[in-house]
Amino acid sequence: MRAAEEQMGSANVAGPGGNWQYTCDVGISRKCPRFPEVSPMPKKQYWLFKSEPETFSIQDLQKLPNQTSPWDGVRNYQARNFLRDQVKVDDGVLFYHSSTELVGIAGEAVVVRSGYPDETQFQPKSKYFDPKSTQEKPIWYVVDVRFVRATKAIITRRELEKVEALRKMVVLKRGIRLSIQSVTKEEWKAIMALPVWR
Repeated sequence: MRAAEEQMGSANVAGPGGNWQYTCDVGISRKCPRFPEVSPMPKKQYWLFKSEPETFSIQDLQKLPNQTSPWDGVRNYQARNFLRDQVKVDDGVLFYHSSTELVGIAGEAVVVRSGYPDETQFQPKSKYFDPKSTQEKPIWYVVDVRFVRATKAIITRRELEKVEALRKMVVLKRGIRLSIQSVTKEEWKAIMALPVWR
């Protein structure tokens, strides 16, 4: 009891998140409750989403109610994994027009809902229908994105190649056709600094 008695006394203890303090009697564990560890907030991530403008453009997104849409129709497993497991709410998105005459970044969007099953995989009349998918075991996933702004003009691949900070950007690498690609914070900042944003 001697050691315990020597440790008795008052101490200020920080509450969860360190936002407040309370005084407890050191040495009496029942008066100094343990708090569960508070997980740190996930860091914001950045992405490039490709879309054929004839199918769905940045202007189409802007015209929708609440300027929000699910990003459906992804049928590549690696891109699916990004949508299902890594893309999170508040992540930044570069809206990239692909397979068109003028290819490049057309605008900015933000993720407003994390991954959930893509309903088009269950719809027999949809071109994205997948008979192997079931409600119990869906294969394909979407996230919801909201329009932020469009560029004054498309930021073309050639223009991106001129920016030193973008030399290693995934979309500029040959042979990479993935429709969902990660973007570094430094790359995002460099693109946001270009004088083409509205």
